[in-house]
Amino acid sequence: MSKTSFPVNGLFFALGSAGLYGLNIVYARVAALAGINGPAIVVYRVLLMLVLTIGVAYLLRQRLTVAREEWRTLVVLGIATAFVGLCYISSVAFIPVTMATVIFYAYPTMIVLATPFVDKTPLTPSLIGVVLLSLFGVVLVVGPVFEGLDWRGLALAAGAGIATATQFFAAARCPKTEPVAKVFWVHLIVLPTALLVGAMTGQLEAPAILAIAPFAVFMTIGGYVIGFVFQMLALARISAAAAGIAYCIEPVVSALSSVLVLGERLSSLQIAGGVLVLIAVVTNVLLERKRSTPLVPTD
Repeated sequence: MSKTSFPVNGLFFALGSAGLYGLNIVYARVAALAGINGPAIVVYRVLLMLVLTIGVAYLLRQRLTVAREEWRTLVVLGIATAFVGLCYISSVAFIPVTMATVIFYAYPTMIVLATPFVDKTPLTPSLIGVVLLSLFGVVLVVGPVFEGLDWRGLALAAGAGIATATQFFAAARCPKTEPVAKVFWVHLIVLPTALLVGAMTGQLEAPAILAIAPFAVFMTIGGYVIGFVFQMLALARISAAAAGIAYCIEPVVSALSSVLVLGERLSSLQIAGGVLVLIAVVTNVLLERKRSTPLVPTD
């Protein structure tokens, strides 16, 4: 399947994934307030993902095989996926969550800037304009706090952004490997990292802890599981640059969900930032549709 076969479908998968990830982080906050630590959720969601992929592969009679020429790329994808969570979660121990989020969500810009070197495709003025608009909107939505900055937190947040950009490029380069097999092997690589972090922080607890807030845990783990599958489906259909812009919707969904679930309030600037992100995402969808529509010759 070529990248241009279903570009609009790919964008919708990306938007669905970003929306689920946005919900996921809010309910992770609800679970944390109830006393369920992050490393425990990460470990058990990875284990659940592995069990589910094995079950789906059995029902669909699919083999969890990887195309021989894609093994190296898949290993890079797994390592990058592990570092996304590791760096992002660790960064907030040194800098405010808002600042870490702003730095992290610079990854769509990183993807666009790296595209000429990685994908060997030229940047267009329209693509540059869309990514800058979305980045500015994200900054307004999150509302950065410029206090208590620590270089370690800044470096970790930037590292998470770089790992995410790497993840997008790597996932887009495994088109021959079935999504089920891709998800399985990526999480098999992520699992040791998740276990190590849980052991080092002393927060690797028995599964019974998840019963403290079952709905929040269900939403957190379910949002991640389905979101990651949608992400793999999206990146099999569209470029990393196009998908990266779509994921700018994630902090907007998180902000709106925080209002509905956590009772937080949005300022007028945050609302304006959300509108800018939506405009950028819609523009990106229209541009992708225009690029994928073949010109019909006229007589």
